Amino acid sequence: MMTYNNVMGALQWASSFLVDNGHEETAARIVMQHILGTSYSEVMLHLQDVLTAEQKEEFKELIEEHVSGRPVQYCVGSEEFYGRSFIVDESVLIPRPETEELVLGTINRMNKMFNDQALKLADIGTGSGAIAISMKLECPELTVIATDLSEAALATAQKNAQKLAADIDFRLGDLTKPLSGEKFDIVLSNPPYIAFDEAKEMSNTVLEHEPHNALFAEEDGLILYRKLAEQLPALMNKPALIGLEIGYTQGEQVAQFFKNSFPQATISIEKDINGKPRMIFCEIHV
Repeated sequence: MMTYNNVMGALQWASSFLVDNGHEETAARIVMQHILGTSYSEVMLHLQDVLTAEQKEEFKELIEEHVSGRPVQYCVGSEEFYGRSFIVDESVLIPRPETEELVLGTINRMNKMFNDQALKLADIGTGSGAIAISMKLECPELTVIATDLSEAALATAQKNAQKLAADIDFRLGDLTKPLSGEKFDIVLSNPPYIAFDEAKEMSNTVLEHEPHNALFAEEDGLILYRKLAEQLPALMNKPALIGLEIGYTQGEQVAQFFKNSFPQATISIEKDINGKPRMIFCEIHV
C-alpha cells in the first residue's frame, strides 16, 4: 500500500516493490528522474519535496509497468549514453555502458593515428544513433554517416540527432550498401552478435521487448562480422581505423576475419570495464 507524499517516500516504496518482484531497485531512481525532469544529484537534493497527485500517479504507473516486464528505459522513453540522454523505444536496442567504451577507445586511437585532416566516419547499424551522435558531438570536425536496415530505428536515430543538434547523414540499407563507392577514415559498428541458441539464457525482459533483428545473427552470431570484413577493404582509406563491439566469446574469430582481409593491419582485442573481451580495433596503416 502506498502511503508516501514526498520524493524519499516514493523511492522507498518503489525500491521495496521492485525488489519484492525480482527487479533491481535502480529503476526507482530512473523513473523519479524522469518524473521530475532532472538529474540524479538533483533528485538527491530534493528528497523532502512533496509530489503532486499527478506525479505520484505517473510514478506508480511507470514502476508497475516496469515490474510487468517492460525495460525501464522504454517505460520512460530514454537512456543515458556518454553523458547525454537518448530517446529509446522498441524500435532500437537500449544503449549499453560497454558501448561507451567503444566510443572512448575510438577517440583515443583517432587522436594518435590522424593529424588534423578532415575525417569521414561511418557507423554501420546505428540503432538509436548513440555511437554516431556521440562521435559527432565529441569530435565536431568529423563528417558522420550512419546506416541501418530498419526504417523505424533510423527514425528514432534522426529524432536523437535533432534533439542533440548533431549533423548526421542517415542512410537506409544493409551493412555497407548505402556507402558504396565512398571512402572512409573510420568505420564503427555494434552489429547484432548473439547466436540464436543463446536466447534460452537471456532474460524475458530483453527477449520480449528489444528488437530481435538488432540482437541475433546467424553463423553463431558471426555472420555480420564476416560480411563486414569482406566488404570493408573497398571502403577504407589509408591510414584508417575500424572499431567493433563483439560478444565476449567472439574475439579470436572476429579478429581472424579482419586479419584475413587486412593482413598488414594492427588488430587488437580489448576488454570492457568488466574484464570481458568486448571490442576489436583494426588499425590500417599506409
